[in-house]
Amino acid sequence: MADNKNTENKKLALDDAQRVKVLSPGMMVIKRFIRNKLAIIGMVIIIFMFLFSFVGGAIIPYSESEVFYTTEEIKKDYAGATYIDDYLMFEAEGATIPSDAFSKAVLAMTKKQIVVESRKDGLLALRPIDDTTYLLYAAEETKNPKAMKSEEKAAAEEAGDCYFEYAGTPYIVDASSGKERLYNVTELSLLCKKSFTAYDEATTFSFSFYKNAMLAMAKNENSFSVDGVNYTLEHESEDAAMVHAADGTDYAYISSLNINNVIKGIFLTPEFKELVTLAIEEGQDSFEYTDAEGKTDTYLLSQKQGQYLIQRYQETRVIDTFASPSKEHWVGTDGNGMDMLARLMYGGRISLLIGFVVVFIEVIIGVIIGGVAGFFGSWVDNILMRVVDIVYCIPSMPLYMILGSIMDHYKASPKTRIFMLCIVMSILGWVGIARIVRGQILSLREQEFMVAAEATGISIKRRIFKHLVPNVIPQLIVFATMGLGDVILAEATLSFLGLGIKYPSASWGSIINAVNDSYVMTNYLFVWIPAGMLILLTVLAFNFIGDGLRDAFDPKMKR
Repeated sequence: MADNKNTENKKLALDDAQRVKVLSPGMMVIKRFIRNKLAIIGMVIIIFMFLFSFVGGAIIPYSESEVFYTTEEIKKDYAGATYIDDYLMFEAEGATIPSDAFSKAVLAMTKKQIVVESRKDGLLALRPIDDTTYLLYAAEETKNPKAMKSEEKAAAEEAGDCYFEYAGTPYIVDASSGKERLYNVTELSLLCKKSFTAYDEATTFSFSFYKNAMLAMAKNENSFSVDGVNYTLEHESEDAAMVHAADGTDYAYISSLNINNVIKGIFLTPEFKELVTLAIEEGQDSFEYTDAEGKTDTYLLSQKQGQYLIQRYQETRVIDTFASPSKEHWVGTDGNGMDMLARLMYGGRISLLIGFVVVFIEVIIGVIIGGVAGFFGSWVDNILMRVVDIVYCIPSMPLYMILGSIMDHYKASPKTRIFMLCIVMSILGWVGIARIVRGQILSLREQEFMVAAEATGISIKRRIFKHLVPNVIPQLIVFATMGLGDVILAEATLSFLGLGIKYPSASWGSIINAVNDSYVMTNYLFVWIPAGMLILLTVLAFNFIGDGLRDAFDPKMKR
């Protein structure tokens, strides 16, 4: 009795044959699976991937499409400057300018004429002030002997001017034809290659200011007056001068440069334009300017094809692209300024979801087609197997490319792309499972238990799906598990080629696809290596699990 009791209390080893005999088939499979260390490692990796993708995506405070910004000192365009090549017209108050006045005046300058005829509005007279400045008048020929012989006319001729005033009436003398002709004139406009910049943005200039300022510049005078107000002219060069008001403050700046701001809402003061003009004339590549708030900035000057570009460094809020891993972003950011860790987590959801959905649909279709073909045989088997052959012959990659082009044309949403990708991959992938199920059922349907099932009157549906298919499940589990890795690789490949998931949605394949530049690939390894490693580990883990299940279901395994 004591010996029997000791025998009953004796602990049996896990692989002891006596213990295995009392285990159920399911427990035998689990025992064999657990004994496979690689299969356990694969299971741990898959569990980690699911926790990383679904739980991690719920915990992380960032979304997959959230863009992050940073502040940087960036050289930005501030203003541009070009020499004025075309004449600018400043019209007199209340003057009626003929429609062809500008073109007639430019033609007269070219031919060095004084008086020209407008097509509709009579005569026009041109008074040269200097090489690039002219006063335009409406003219009417007159004969006034006193004016022709006046001292004012003689003084004007001595000064080389065709314009004079006699008894309060303005005249112009034209001797280009060899005979002096006298014309009464009325001011119309000023034509010059100069720009006028007011110190105050709200200040506007009168025609008298334009005219008198240009006359003073041409005569190299240091002052002029307009409507009883005196102004001081500070000559900086032949083409530039600063105008000061009576109290000595800057009032306007005259220059042969056209200087305009690039950034809207910025007013370029005469002081700024003066510094630009001096820097260009002196051939400098930079200058400093202190604004009204006392802030001093350095401005960079560069020339390209006759145009000058004025730039400065300023703090700018920019997208934080390719930021290195940090406390805020553990895996850094991508080229769109999105957090890489968040995109890896959300991308894992897509990759894993597509893998399981596609394999599930493949198994359903494959089991139905393969089960029916294997059970009925004959012409049913022939027809279904020819369907399998046809599906095998469909070229998958061209089909994916056509589908991708169609979805691009219709701008399909990311959800639609995922749905269509699952459908197409399932339709093309079920044929392998169908052949496996058909082959297994062809051998099983002739065995004794199926003969007994048929003898008891069980329906065909129950015989197929209650007796035959369950015996094929071990092979299906192995095939499906190993096929999961293939589906994930296929999805990653399609996304890498731009045929799968599109921005801003993320999958592991589309994350790698974003790195399509050799410089980015070699200098920002943190952008694509983590996604590649996740794909590698996931596919490897599914293969480990598949190998473990295959060995566990194999009845020839050593017990």
